[in-house]
Amino acid sequence: MLPAPFMAATYCSKDSVMANIKISPLGTKWLRLLGGAATGVIAAGILFAVAELLAAFFATVASPLTSVGSTFIDFTPAWMKNFAIATFGTNDKTVLLLSLALGAILLAAVAGIVAWRKFAVGATLVVAFAVVMGACIITRSGASLADLVPLLVGTAAGLWALRFLTPKVQAAATLAPDAAGSPTSHSRRAFLVRSAVLAGAAVVVGAGGTLLSTARNTARAVRDALKLPTPKTMAAPLPAGVQAPVDGLTPFVTPNADFYRIDTALIVPQIDPSQWQLRVHGMVEQEFTMSFDELLASELVETYVTLTCVSNVVGGNLAGNAKWLGYPLREVLARAKPKPGADMVLSTSSDGFSASTPLPVLQDDRNALLAVGMNGEPLPLEHGFPVRMVVPGLYGFVSATKWVVDLEVTTFEQKAGYWTSRGWSSHGPIKTSSRVEVPRALGRVPAGTVAIGGSAWAQQRGISKVEVQLDNGPWQPATLAAEASLDTWRQWSFIWNGAPAGSHNVKVRAYDTDGTLQVQQQAPPEPDGSTGWHSITFTVT
Repeated sequence: MLPAPFMAATYCSKDSVMANIKISPLGTKWLRLLGGAATGVIAAGILFAVAELLAAFFATVASPLTSVGSTFIDFTPAWMKNFAIATFGTNDKTVLLLSLALGAILLAAVAGIVAWRKFAVGATLVVAFAVVMGACIITRSGASLADLVPLLVGTAAGLWALRFLTPKVQAAATLAPDAAGSPTSHSRRAFLVRSAVLAGAAVVVGAGGTLLSTARNTARAVRDALKLPTPKTMAAPLPAGVQAPVDGLTPFVTPNADFYRIDTALIVPQIDPSQWQLRVHGMVEQEFTMSFDELLASELVETYVTLTCVSNVVGGNLAGNAKWLGYPLREVLARAKPKPGADMVLSTSSDGFSASTPLPVLQDDRNALLAVGMNGEPLPLEHGFPVRMVVPGLYGFVSATKWVVDLEVTTFEQKAGYWTSRGWSSHGPIKTSSRVEVPRALGRVPAGTVAIGGSAWAQQRGISKVEVQLDNGPWQPATLAAEASLDTWRQWSFIWNGAPAGSHNVKVRAYDTDGTLQVQQQAPPEPDGSTGWHSITFTVT
């Protein structure tokens, strides 16, 4: 005879031994928790899958994930933004989406567990989450009440899924046969089958939404078919020797695919050029709108300009140089005729981002452009297609508005841009910077002759001299590559003959054409750009 504890742990039946094993109270508790959590996650999957599928028929803001993520970006404190960019670089948005997905899973699991105990409370949590998502949607730029429809239908589908699964997880987790007299294993099987069916449906519907959104993306097809006009003013040919003779240096012209992307758009705006318009208004004598065809028919100019992100840390890679095609912003403003007292232009993107650019900067003789082309082709979608701003000498957060649709001539006193209103500086002139690119930090190179190189920039001022310091020794002049213009970076090189084996340090600093040395003191990007001399350590083997 079996001992009493084992006798008490079995339920005699003719059908199957495995089907009649009872679960201990502790095991039942875990079944309840896991089953409830799974129910919540599957219901959330249904909610988002249905909402994202329907959102393909509405504006981009109708996507709950997109609007929640964009709202999170809007309220991200500066220190967190700096940490994300410094840690993840241009992958910051991917990390954000993964974090949002993880957060949604945890919240859904909690709602499912609560629903197992009391369905009304769990359902109330789901509705509360939906209300928050609805607030994120309706407060986005250009949103309308109609854009709430996908979320409302998705929420109804999610609540139905929660109601559909909860009774089964309750029956599956019990110690006794269910109400119909069937063994609990049958209830567990039913719960698993229902869960698998709904989870599969969520995947299929979600994939369908993704495919539908992709199929409706005409902007990329239009962009690929667009033929840019010949500029009235061609970019001057690059002089020989702009690329320093050091293997591994960044190309002087950054390929479009490698150009850094830092912006607040979680999902790249899809703008049909035939529908694009630029509104110019505010403190001007002549308000007007400009179409894309009108812009292309204007007297376009071509120029090389290095852009730099204010979030670039010392030695960072958030800088790139490209050949831009566009229409001078000074001509746009000349047509509008700004009124006395105006000192700023607030540029706004189709997704609501805005930048505050000093008016005089857009009226002087620098090549500040409404750009339509980049390196000989239409702007990539992620870099502002169909139209963006390119302004030499200013960090992008106060000048380089992508997907630009509005220019308001105003004052710094009356208006503030997206990041300026969050504590960043209002003008953002680019600071003199330099970096070591070769050897790589913590890299290993053979003993003997070591080639060292990098780049330096001071847009609108230019670079006149670069110096390097080896192992805290005397500063030595580096060899400057040819200069393309004051608005582009300048590469430099230094040959170290007889480098001994061991660990070494190299530091770099640059001077602009006024003879001003770049700032030595280390400072973070906030609020107006990082400062400091870049140094790296490498090993000679």
